[in-house]
Amino acid sequence: MMKKISPSSCKNPSTSQDDKWPFPFSRTDWDNTPKPVHEFIVYLISKVSELEHRILKLESRVNQNSQNSSRPPSSDSPYEKPPPSKRKQKGRGGAKKGHKGHKQVMLEPTKEKVIKPESCSCGNNDFPETESYYTHQEIELPKIEMTVTHYILHQGRCPVCGRLNKAQIPKGHETGYGPRLSAFIGEVGGIQGNSRSTIQQLCSSVLGFPISNGAIQKVIDRISEAIKPHYEAIGRVARKAKVNYIDETSWFMNGALMWLWTMANTTVAYFMIHPNRSKEAFLALIDDWAGILVSDGYGVYKNWINLRQTCLAHLIRTAKGLSERKDPEISSFGKKTMNELKRLCEMAHAPPTETQLRAFYARFIHLIFQHHDRKNDTGRFARRLIREMNSLFVFLDVMGVEPTNNRGERALRFGVLWRKRSQGTASEKGNRWVERIISLKQTCAMRSMPTFPVLVEAIDCYFKDQTPDISWIEQSIN
Repeated sequence: MMKKISPSSCKNPSTSQDDKWPFPFSRTDWDNTPKPVHEFIVYLISKVSELEHRILKLESRVNQNSQNSSRPPSSDSPYEKPPPSKRKQKGRGGAKKGHKGHKQVMLEPTKEKVIKPESCSCGNNDFPETESYYTHQEIELPKIEMTVTHYILHQGRCPVCGRLNKAQIPKGHETGYGPRLSAFIGEVGGIQGNSRSTIQQLCSSVLGFPISNGAIQKVIDRISEAIKPHYEAIGRVARKAKVNYIDETSWFMNGALMWLWTMANTTVAYFMIHPNRSKEAFLALIDDWAGILVSDGYGVYKNWINLRQTCLAHLIRTAKGLSERKDPEISSFGKKTMNELKRLCEMAHAPPTETQLRAFYARFIHLIFQHHDRKNDTGRFARRLIREMNSLFVFLDVMGVEPTNNRGERALRFGVLWRKRSQGTASEKGNRWVERIISLKQTCAMRSMPTFPVLVEAIDCYFKDQTPDISWIEQSIN
């Protein structure tokens, strides 16, 4: 039976000095083989080794997903779900013992009904004295009746000069759709991200009035202008922050590739759509900001001259991808590096002592420099970690810096869903609407504020040519 070997582990038989002959034929057979056959076999060994290397690279690409690479979750196949956790769940699903409950809040009643006992099991029906022991709350949606006001404009001739005079529509009522209705359309279409046809159907089915897609678009255009001061204020606050989490994702305008950028922190999230993913776009986003940057490993971010915390989650996913390789050396390095990076990330919640940090650093450096000169993916990742070394530990030195860019990625998530649902926008005007409404939505969410009252106030001020209240945006959160 022929000995099974891996061609990639074979050297040139003519130059092999191994004590253990690795080929399925003897040295004598090799020496007796004609030279043209020698050359052909050497060529085949080299070719097979090259093809095996290419196959391994292709397999690693095919096996990439959002868990083991920098690919976004939206790129994962719906047919390839990660295996379920091996940890068995005890008891039934849902909240477990000790979990803090979230009961329905008791609201201010609009009416009350006192319910007294009707009869006793003994047959008595008279209860002269009773007391309240429990309040049951029922919430109902009242019948929706739209308030429709007809402004009947009159005209008349001046008795002095005979000129015809016509009454004008009162200020703030020219559009035909009031602030609350306009804000509702903005809430459904922008904050909730629904289509124009969905808004149209909702107005017809629930509110009981017809409205055209063109009229909806005009309402949205007015809302976009009304919240422009809020958007500009969010940008100013973002550019004054000590720390910002910056990320970007693809966007489309009429099918042309663009980029949706975000600059988020603990108080605001500022969005910008730009034609490019470049240094020019990055500078347009940050303007004069010069704080601490938290980001992934995109080249523009790496050149940041101030402090920068690289996203450890991205590095952990890359290490996980290496740990899943078939090559034992690459897989071993990937597992060890992934575990060390996870330990580093956990230090954000359990700060290490100086002794623990020194031990970790020595172990981590030893691991990296053991592999940094390799000419494969192990070496490339080790050299990347060496280049990023100064950006790995910033979160331990500076209060308020997180070890990952999850804040920026979470802020972008709604924009990704919008892009997938609507395929982007159709005009620059649409881009401005997306920038402004998502910035307002995410900023309100960070402050646990409802967006509807903000939209109502903004539109009411817009109709009256007044300045909206944006002081709450510039207030710091304690």
